[in-house]
Amino acid sequence: MRVLWCIIVKEFLQLKHDTKLIPALIIGPLMQLLVLGYAANTDVNDIPALLVDQDRSAASRDLVDKFEGSGYFKIVGGEDGIGAIDPWLIEGRAQIALVIGAGYGEALAAGRPPSVQVIADGSDSNSAVVGLGYASRIIAGVGATMLEGRLAAQAGEGGTAGAGGAGAAAGSGGAGGAGGPGAAAGSIELVPRVWYNPDLKSRWFYVPSILAMTLMLTTMILPSMAVVREKEIGTLEQISVTPIRPWQLIVGKLVPFAVIGNITLLLVTALVVGLFRVPLVGSFVTLVLLTQLFLMSTLGLGLFASTLVSTQQQAMMTATFLLMVPMIYLSGLIFPIENMPVVFQYGTYAIPLRYYCIIIRGIFLKGSGIAVLWPEALALFGFGSVVLLLASARFHKGLD
Repeated sequence: MRVLWCIIVKEFLQLKHDTKLIPALIIGPLMQLLVLGYAANTDVNDIPALLVDQDRSAASRDLVDKFEGSGYFKIVGGEDGIGAIDPWLIEGRAQIALVIGAGYGEALAAGRPPSVQVIADGSDSNSAVVGLGYASRIIAGVGATMLEGRLAAQAGEGGTAGAGGAGAAAGSGGAGGAGGPGAAAGSIELVPRVWYNPDLKSRWFYVPSILAMTLMLTTMILPSMAVVREKEIGTLEQISVTPIRPWQLIVGKLVPFAVIGNITLLLVTALVVGLFRVPLVGSFVTLVLLTQLFLMSTLGLGLFASTLVSTQQQAMMTATFLLMVPMIYLSGLIFPIENMPVVFQYGTYAIPLRYYCIIIRGIFLKGSGIAVLWPEALALFGFGSVVLLLASARFHKGLD
């Protein structure tokens, strides 16, 4: 253990004197979180909308007020005809066009379906889908209000007729009144409620997972470069001829980066909770313990990458493009795994970031504990153990 401790101290001293690596270890992950935390936001607000009001009635103005008052749309201009919509969408001045047909107010008053059309710029599919959803919700609300008014009027007329009729007819009139409006309105009312993310903030979904990216940067790419740097300057061969055992050298080189990874976890978690206001519902102790299993995988992958290359540039390229980028794309961090082809879905089971994303989101947003997350923890432990053994074997063979 004394030899192992000396190696660990030596690694920390080497990191201390590397003035270029320290900013990458501390400032890099924090800057990455700040930039991606603010940029990773798929919420759509203030959608620029073009108004084509061919009715120009009080009812059409009321509909426009509902669009603007929702906070989702911002009317940026108006035109008289549908033919003038194309230039607005092509030039990007508007993403949505609200077309209110002539006779909208009269149809609304008469109880007929009014003519309303929403045209969206589909080149930005995400904004188009979200904008159409918001517009449909607003228009459906107007239709529901119109239906409630008609039913209330019918109920009032029915009540007046019942009061003026004979007592013998009151029973049948009461029965008809109970069934008429209720049947017209329908007996099913949708009352949506969202758990774990009531306001559906996309930042709550993305920001915790950015923590995994910062940990990968610290504990996978940088260790691989640090080991290769020893090869470049020739000190690794000098160490190999000393009485130091291979496992002591491997552990001694990985422990400092594991410590730095835990420091990064503390700093990034503080920013996620304090700056971005993402709630940490679960136990922070559970988060720290399960993070150690993820660090086993990333440290092992970093060590494995170092055994495949001979220069720091090759180590960075290998760790980034062959390991880190595929893990980000296929882990569910950005794209839902359910939407991937079946072959890729099965391939994601070999990616440790997939399990760690589930762990992070479960602990942060749902308050999940070991009783729920034990399958992911077991998968990380198995993957980390295998990759560490393989990387250690290759590293040991390289020393020999």
